[in-house]
Amino acid sequence: MSQTTDSAASVQHDAHGAIPVSIGAMLVTLGVVYGDIGTSPMYVTKALLAGQGGIATVTEEFILGALSLVIWTVTLLTTVKYVLISLKADNHGEGGIFALYSIVRRYGKKLIVPAMLGGAALLADGVLTPAVTITTAIEGLRTIDAIHNIMGDDQMRVVIITLVIVCILFAVQRAGTSKIGHAFGPVMTFWFLFLGGTGLVYVLANPVVLKAFNPVRGIAFLLSPHNTAGIMILGSCFLATTGAEALYSDMGHVGRGNIYATWPFVKTCLILSYLGQGAWLLANAGNSELLAINDLNPFFQMLPEMMRPFGVILSTCAAIIASQALITGAFSLVSEASRLDLMPHMQVFYPAETKGQLYIPMVNNVMWVGCAFVVLLFQSSARMEAAYGLAITITMICTSLLLFFYLHGVRKLHVFPWIFVVFFVSLEGFFFISSLTKFFHGGYFTILLAALIMSVMVAWYNGSRVERRQYTMLPVRKYLEQLGRLRNDSSYEVLCDNLVYLTNSTSTDMLDRDILYSIFDKHPKRANAYWFLNVEVTDQPHTFEYSVENYGTDYVFRVHLHLGYKVNQRVNAYLRQIVGDLRASGELPAQVSPYSVYKEPNSIGSFKFCMIRKTLAPESDVEPSDARAIAIKYAIRRFAGSPVQWFGLENSNVLYEYVPLFTKFKHVDHIKRVEIAE
Repeated sequence: MSQTTDSAASVQHDAHGAIPVSIGAMLVTLGVVYGDIGTSPMYVTKALLAGQGGIATVTEEFILGALSLVIWTVTLLTTVKYVLISLKADNHGEGGIFALYSIVRRYGKKLIVPAMLGGAALLADGVLTPAVTITTAIEGLRTIDAIHNIMGDDQMRVVIITLVIVCILFAVQRAGTSKIGHAFGPVMTFWFLFLGGTGLVYVLANPVVLKAFNPVRGIAFLLSPHNTAGIMILGSCFLATTGAEALYSDMGHVGRGNIYATWPFVKTCLILSYLGQGAWLLANAGNSELLAINDLNPFFQMLPEMMRPFGVILSTCAAIIASQALITGAFSLVSEASRLDLMPHMQVFYPAETKGQLYIPMVNNVMWVGCAFVVLLFQSSARMEAAYGLAITITMICTSLLLFFYLHGVRKLHVFPWIFVVFFVSLEGFFFISSLTKFFHGGYFTILLAALIMSVMVAWYNGSRVERRQYTMLPVRKYLEQLGRLRNDSSYEVLCDNLVYLTNSTSTDMLDRDILYSIFDKHPKRANAYWFLNVEVTDQPHTFEYSVENYGTDYVFRVHLHLGYKVNQRVNAYLRQIVGDLRASGELPAQVSPYSVYKEPNSIGSFKFCMIRKTLAPESDVEPSDARAIAIKYAIRRFAGSPVQWFGLENSNVLYEYVPLFTKFKHVDHIKRVEIAE
């Protein structure tokens, strides 16, 4: 999941636009990239222990075998696949599954399928992650005797506390997290040192766990009859690498070099934590007091009594940071999908001084409801872990398939891509199958959520594909004479002084046929001036410029608004200023109204903004499948919001114009006239 936060504002680019390696950038990387994978030690060993039957079943064979599987899962999937291979597949410095698709899509139309499937699974995982990490951290409160005496074993109290934190977390997204974002790096750095330090203490006391570095231990235990979990143990091991996708997705925000520089430190701390928990379990295998603890979590239980409150507080902070990163990462992912026309365009805000941190109200609200629903549905972290990780295996398989085309098509390698795709798709396939065994224990929710998101993408993509077949651009200059005649045609009433059409096209010389159809073929719209305007959001925060082409006339204007991502898109106010500028320069005739509530007459005429809405008429000659695709897309579009709000036109005079998407209509038999019977 792309996990950018406002901390990324601290990252500086060099003269070539790249992000150099520096202490500050590395600190930001620790706070932005590793939140998800960094909180895995809180629940991985716990899941492995529960799958084996609890602490009563702990043996050296189990500990060394399970730890070996975890170590090599992290090494192969994170270090080899993502750090050493995937980070090289960047699209102008950007990473992630949609960036990868942008690179390889020319090698096959069907590559859109793994791109959409992987993106949908990644978004589904983003809904689940805040719920499972925060719930796990709050459950750690019970390991503190004083708090346990208050909370008891009532899980509903954990649920309530978790819901409160989740609600606060999503509520603050609108305001941005710039100030607390700068603390993410130091907090996560301290978190990793805490993981490594506490684990190292137990490793030094029982160094036998170092034998887990031998991969044979893991393979032998996986096939051993003493492995009571069977292949399902791989599903628990996979939880250790669920944040690996973030290393690739966040490359554009922190830079490839800073990930290379920080990953060895992060991986060392993670492995030490897992080894330390294993050493603690070996030392306490026969502890009768621990047998009485339901849902035992070695991560918290191994901490000394005096240190445990600090560990719980720190783990809660790490869980919140990880959740924050995943939420903002979902905003980035949806924004990328919109640019690829895989999702509807939605209102976007930039609460920080960096374009990297977005806020999309629609996505925030949907994730808020989804995350709260997950907490209420599963209630305990143990049940959430059954659903967790299943979706991300789908994303990893899809990424591996797209990477094959990158290595084979872009890098022009011949043998290695085949070795890569066979090895990693097979490996991730094993993890997927093992996670699928948890389907009826919670995995169904992730699959259903991913399927829902995927269906939205497919519907939008299919609808857009049908629309593109009908999309026609016409040269503006060819219609200047008609626009001039209509402007001076007194047989039609003047609709307004300034008729404005908003367009997504950045072309100055070409215009969407539907706009000209609206002006001429739908009741001709006479105006003193015609404005065709589009808004371009720049990569700089405070750009506030416009350019205009008048085609040698004083009544047709093509306006390009260049607005920084921090500038409110108040199109109505900006256009009035532009009209004033052109009137002052003599490019636009005077527009004076003799009637006004003010003492001075209004020096700028009336405006009417015409919003084009394409519709599918029942008479359109179109295949039923295409008709369904368009109908579903337009239903999604209504749910996504109105451009009137996006462009600040709530208080403007807005005209909605409905034009047929298809100009070819079915043949209709001539209706016969009959005489009225007397």
